[in-house]
Amino acid sequence: MSSPILTATLRVTEIFLSLQGESSRVGLPTVFVRLTGCPLRCGYCDTEYAFTGGETMTLDAILNRVADLHAHYVCVTGGEPLAQKNCTDLLAALCDAGYSVSLETSGALDISAVDARVSRIVDVKTPGSGEVEKNRWANIAALSPGDEVKFVLCDATDYQWAKQVLAEHHLTEKCPVLFSPVHGQLEPGQLADWILRDQLPVRLQVQLHKILWGVTPGR
Repeated sequence: MSSPILTATLRVTEIFLSLQGESSRVGLPTVFVRLTGCPLRCGYCDTEYAFTGGETMTLDAILNRVADLHAHYVCVTGGEPLAQKNCTDLLAALCDAGYSVSLETSGALDISAVDARVSRIVDVKTPGSGEVEKNRWANIAALSPGDEVKFVLCDATDYQWAKQVLAEHHLTEKCPVLFSPVHGQLEPGQLADWILRDQLPVRLQVQLHKILWGVTPGR
């Protein structure tokens, strides 16, 4: 008989196996659990199909589908997964099942209730995203060395802004930091030149799935 926790439900857009395209886990075979819904509308969003629709599933059903895909790594993403209150229960259940779990979150919602075993990949929204005012700066105090902070950069203005945030909040002392160019908008080579020029201790991230397939994973 399932526990009361595992009978809780979430709205799920898709569950699929792919290579992790982002973060320090890039290239690893990973099961993605994409939850439905997001309170943000970033101008460069490539997962608008996850804003609505989806399938209502129990945590037990999600765990069973994940198990069927036979991967050690699981990434819970969206949309904005933390917009659904049972997301934290799912993350804990995945950790309990022995998976190495990461969470991709916009940084607009509180991350402090997320299980400490989860690697939290937290966006800091830049001015170019159109959602800079949604940043929840209190999340910075909750970061641990196992987490990562990601800046998705549209242009030179975003880069200079991110540099300032990096210094003001001493982010690289808290966890790894990723600088990612918006695909098709900012050339990765240009961003690499800026990082080297300014000697920033950050990781340049390009979206591997778009290099391989030209699409968002799952599409």
